[in-house]
Amino acid sequence: MPASPLTSPDFRWLVSGIAVSGLGSAMTPVALAFAVLDLGGSASQLGLVIAAFALADVVTTLYGGVLGDRLPRQLLMQGSATATCVSQAICATVLVTDHGSILFLALIGVVNGCLGALAQPASNSMTRFTVAEAQLPRAVVVRSLASQTSYAIGFALAGIVVATAGPGWAIAVDALTYAVAAGCFAMIRVAAPTTAGGERLLAELADGAREVLRHTWLWLLIGQALLYHLCFGGAQGVLGPIVVGDTWGEEAWGGAMAALMAGFVIGGLVALRWRPRHLLRSGVVLLSLTAAFPLAMALADQLWLVLAGAAVHGIGLQLFSVSWDLAIQENVAEDKLSRVYAFDLVGSFVCRPLGLALTGPVAGVVGTDRWLVVVAGVMGVSSLAALAAPSVRGLRRRPELDPAGAAGAAGAAPAASM
Repeated sequence: MPASPLTSPDFRWLVSGIAVSGLGSAMTPVALAFAVLDLGGSASQLGLVIAAFALADVVTTLYGGVLGDRLPRQLLMQGSATATCVSQAICATVLVTDHGSILFLALIGVVNGCLGALAQPASNSMTRFTVAEAQLPRAVVVRSLASQTSYAIGFALAGIVVATAGPGWAIAVDALTYAVAAGCFAMIRVAAPTTAGGERLLAELADGAREVLRHTWLWLLIGQALLYHLCFGGAQGVLGPIVVGDTWGEEAWGGAMAALMAGFVIGGLVALRWRPRHLLRSGVVLLSLTAAFPLAMALADQLWLVLAGAAVHGIGLQLFSVSWDLAIQENVAEDKLSRVYAFDLVGSFVCRPLGLALTGPVAGVVGTDRWLVVVAGVMGVSSLAALAAPSVRGLRRRPELDPAGAAGAAGAAPAASM
């Protein structure tokens, strides 16, 4: 069995930075939602504030993908974390001193969206460059598990901090975690990308797009994710805090987010042991379980049912996400990896701002509970529909990285467990 990826110092710094920044970042969506509501904002205004962040993120991501294949990836991550620390500190100060406004929150969201997008493709692709090839499957799981564990803790703390100290202090914690993350990323020592960088931006983007289109499973599931996030972004970001918060209180919505993250952690622990040969076949089936969360928000009359729905959502999404990330890491050309991750992010989230902006008005017309049921149906059916594609059903792990395959080739040795 390959050595643990945590034996690599670069991977340890990468995971540490991602985990500590995730702790604070998990608190910000909860804090932002209640900051808008405390300022007298409506569901539609909350949707627009979140949409401003999402739109800025989408618009900047493709450029971030090009930079990630041109420049030292750890430098991009360090710079983004440092700048986000400053912007979140400003936001926290404004809210704590009662000088905030809905317009200000929207503008700071645009800034943070751009900063995060510049580094996210580089961050996603970094795993492959911090571990040996044989360690990659487990490194993908460990990174995801560390991230989701920190998010679970952050969401659990979010409702408590917001309810007791106010949204501004929760965002102040986020600023502090980004400062620590910047220090972690500065310690990573990996080779810079070998892409020449002499081509025009559009030429490099076109090259990345051709790599995406070369893999049917890749562009097909990016399209499925587009539909998923179009519907679910508003259900979680806009309707969730209102439906759950109005019924059971602000702490309950923080608890629901913590249950969602706990589901991610459970899924990650399962993924450490369960390594299906077909990367995406079981993943898309499990992805359909994400319908449980909006369905529970719509129909449940007890909080524990909402928490259970959130946890089931997290388990299904995490198990799919691990397989998805490993499929990209194993099958995409190294010099195009950041750009492919950029297209993945943009394709998945390009319609999310629209969904966020329209969720409030649409739910106002058709009814909140009815719209949440529609969202659940779209999420479940679109996930299962992906099984119709042979490339989704048939994509396999690399034989040399599959313990079962390696054991079979050796002839006698049993498969090593992770």
